[in-house]
Amino acid sequence: MRFYPTGLRDAVLIQLDPVRDRRGLFARNFCADEFAAHGLETNFPQHSLSVSIRKGTLRGMHYQRDPHGEVKLVRCSRGAILDVIIDIRTDSPTFRRWQEFELSPGSGRELYIPKGFAHGFQTLSDDVEVSYLISAPYRPESAHGVRYDDPAFGITWPFPVTEISEKDLHWPDFPA
Repeated sequence: MRFYPTGLRDAVLIQLDPVRDRRGLFARNFCADEFAAHGLETNFPQHSLSVSIRKGTLRGMHYQRDPHGEVKLVRCSRGAILDVIIDIRTDSPTFRRWQEFELSPGSGRELYIPKGFAHGFQTLSDDVEVSYLISAPYRPESAHGVRYDDPAFGITWPFPVTEISEKDLHWPDFPA
């Protein structure tokens, strides 16, 4: 695995290093020792899966409020997504900035998202599967988000939204 800083403090793009042979490939997508050597979270007690049927589906922008903040390691295992993260940590030099990453099985990339980031994605194809390693169990009382089209961020999504949950449509504007 190779670890690359992003334009947002503490967020890391991870490139897998597959070993290929005539059977296909083998790659590690998580190694506690390597993550620890880079100062990253190594405890992921919750593993989650998201499946989206239609291209243009939008999920986000989600986060867990303190004291139940969570680190996520996100990987697209089928299809392709445009993954977007927003730094919402008021003490961060990259506060209110966002960055996008295209993730797909062919890219061999996964995204490490620190606590204090809102996260979401839009599907770039039909039949998409996304897996998450999460550092804390989900707590419904701490679940929160910002709207995908909040003018405070001006995120440009590649497609019109074809599917979105009612909850994601009604997140409040981010405080000015």
